[in-house]
Amino acid sequence: MKREEAIELLKKHLKNKNLIKHCLAVGAIMKKIAERIGENSKKWEIVGILHDIDYEETKDDFSKHGILAGQILREYLDEEGLHAIKAHNYENTGVEPMTKMDYALIASDSISGLIVATALVMPSKKLEEVKPKSVLKKFKQKDFARNVSREKILFCEKLGFSLEEFINLSLDALKEISEELGL
Repeated sequence: MKREEAIELLKKHLKNKNLIKHCLAVGAIMKKIAERIGENSKKWEIVGILHDIDYEETKDDFSKHGILAGQILREYLDEEGLHAIKAHNYENTGVEPMTKMDYALIASDSISGLIVATALVMPSKKLEEVKPKSVLKKFKQKDFARNVSREKILFCEKLGFSLEEFINLSLDALKEISEELGL
């Protein structure tokens, strides 16, 4: 599946533009992680883009979030990708993260929220203004972007990244698609 096809499929299931942008952000971070650790960057990007494809259908019953996505995507993704999508909501699905892709998706999902929230408090509301040290400072402020799990961001360590390296990588990934994100 090509990136454009994944985005088209995503848009068939999601109407919320910010949620679609979130999925694009997670895809960009996943791609960058895969490039850095020698995995298939196209595949990882597609998994990131599609990870919340069922969100609008499952937001009122989070135990199904990821499970329904797995059913929707079974003809498009391999077992590794399907497992990562189910495991990114492991607290509710019971599908435990076990692979690099699983950990990457969980960490990417959370860091994207922190970086976007950081950009939105900048005077310009643009990613170009966001510095890694700003994101790290916001990471330490527990009252900032309260819904962002700092614990899940630290899954980056399971991939061999320090928090600082992961913030840099993620911020670079989002800056590369800043126009698509409107940031």
